[in-house]
Amino acid sequence: MRILFILLMALLLAGCSALAVGGSAGGYQQSSDRSASIVSADNAITAAIQAEFAADSLVGGFNLGVRTYKGAVTLSGSVSSLAAREQAVRLARNTDGVVAVTNQINIED
Repeated sequence: MRILFILLMALLLAGCSALAVGGSAGGYQQSSDRSASIVSADNAITAAIQAEFAADSLVGGFNLGVRTYKGAVTLSGSVSSLAAREQAVRLARNTDGVVAVTNQINIED
């Protein structure tokens, strides 16, 4: 009986420690060094660049990736010409809130 009680308490305490460490029972929370407002601003920058790409006749037909972290944008994917690659960078740099652009776009035949 005493062993059963100890086992039950251990299970109960293990569950409580998971709640204390995780912060909630509702799901996994990822820690970040960005505040909610910075994450929101980064998401807005990404969306604005993607909208510019979609509306542009030179880069609109390509599937380009856009990642934003604290205003620094990383572009990825492939285009068919140097002109399209340069246009993508130009559009990203001219977007409000962008502090830097890293170009990882490849030119493919």
